[in-house]
Amino acid sequence: MRNKIVTAIEAVKLIKDGDTLATGGFVGTGFAEELAITLEKRFLETGEPNHLTLVYAAGQGDGQSRGLNHLGYEGLIKRVIGGHWGLVPALGILARQNRIEAYNLPQGVIAHLYRDIAAHKPGTITHVGLHTFVDPRIEGGKINSKTTENIVELLVLSGKEYLFYKAFPINVAFLRGTTADELGNITMEHEALVLESLAIAQAVKNSGGIVIVQVKRVTARHMLNPQMIQIPCILVDYIVIAQPENHPQTFSEYYNSNYTGETHTVSGGLPILPLDARKVMARRATLELQSEAVVNLGIGTPEGIASIAYEEAILDSFTLTIEPGGIGGIPAGGLSFGAVADAYAIIDQPAQFDFYDGGGLDQAFLGMAQADKHGNVNVSRFASRMTGAGGFINISQNAKQVYFMGTFTSSDQEFFIEEGRVQIFCEGTQRKFVDHVQHLTFNGQYALEKGQKVLYITERAVFRLTPEGMLLIEIAPGVDVDKDILANMDFKPLIAHDLCEMDKRLFKKIPMGLRHS
Repeated sequence: MRNKIVTAIEAVKLIKDGDTLATGGFVGTGFAEELAITLEKRFLETGEPNHLTLVYAAGQGDGQSRGLNHLGYEGLIKRVIGGHWGLVPALGILARQNRIEAYNLPQGVIAHLYRDIAAHKPGTITHVGLHTFVDPRIEGGKINSKTTENIVELLVLSGKEYLFYKAFPINVAFLRGTTADELGNITMEHEALVLESLAIAQAVKNSGGIVIVQVKRVTARHMLNPQMIQIPCILVDYIVIAQPENHPQTFSEYYNSNYTGETHTVSGGLPILPLDARKVMARRATLELQSEAVVNLGIGTPEGIASIAYEEAILDSFTLTIEPGGIGGIPAGGLSFGAVADAYAIIDQPAQFDFYDGGGLDQAFLGMAQADKHGNVNVSRFASRMTGAGGFINISQNAKQVYFMGTFTSSDQEFFIEEGRVQIFCEGTQRKFVDHVQHLTFNGQYALEKGQKVLYITERAVFRLTPEGMLLIEIAPGVDVDKDILANMDFKPLIAHDLCEMDKRLFKKIPMGLRHS
């Protein structure tokens, strides 16, 4: 057996001009930071490699300089096929300025595409993405005018519409694990997620490419059960031992043993949210949680639901899941989003999306940047800024019940709660309820056709999607319908005959008492 251990410099020298590179990771979890740093350094010093195609499923970055932001250089990158762009502004700038070809495809589709590339299938056929900006009848996932090749096609099979996402060879993989043995078997005992590592490795090997894995350490022989091997040696070409500072468990925590099941969260393990707009929305959403439901929480405002459920001691009443593979437990937030403390199980990302796409989610709670009179939602593009959809399309199109959460207006809104009543001292300058969303990430009409229950939860009002349009069903105590709601919308919603006040418990400093209600 040849020695597979190389330096990071030796590893990145193997990348050729024009190669397609796939990277694993989710926000700040499971990303091969050492390899990305070294590739960036080599390009800046030598101008090589160049004209790479970059493929990734989930957003991998910190919104500033880490993760895929290391690769945000014109010349280094020719094309990007990514699931989420919001955490990689260095790439986003190139796309916005039309300096690279750029696509945004659903995160779950890319995760599944890796498996189909590995199996030498022509591509991935799925209903996910129909009637959104990914649909070729709308934009086909293209982000800018420089991007002209059609990589998504519409198919009709047995009388039903599907999207076909074309497969392509992948030449290089940047992956990450915890321990490698001398043969190249990789375990992930200190990693918070296993992600799509196996699928990427198989896709690259069956494309005739090279698989490079960044690890924390090397051992002569694994002492763990062979079932713990996440990437077997036959798929691994090179191993790079990372510097400790370039191998944190997440981008906000060097190591948290609660994410690997070594320890469990102690009392007070989740912070209690202050009584503000976010807590009101999280509390209102928590009232919708159903006993025994399988639930997904999106990034941002929906993360607060876990804190509310923890505070109310009802986390055991339902099962929270996260799209990169966590099942049960307490989802982490911020730059550790995707990791899970006290999880029941961690499965790989493609398998999680199999479950999601097939309708396994009972309820999903997701963010909302814009909503329109048709119930459409935009979370993926604002003005010229492309944040991308991530797993939003997979989740929102397939959960039985969908709840969108966001403040009623944004930018400079001042919202106060006094004696259980809402007072808005300064209205936000950006309206969220508009005539037409700028980008079609969720199609309200399509949701109605499929029989989904759809609610829109804000800090001052709750709407339900109906065949006749958006219906206002609740307002916060202290809120005036005309002044605080209708005057700040681009369209006039339907108003329920039995319009009622939101639950008064949402606006009190003490817990709501859900455990015993």
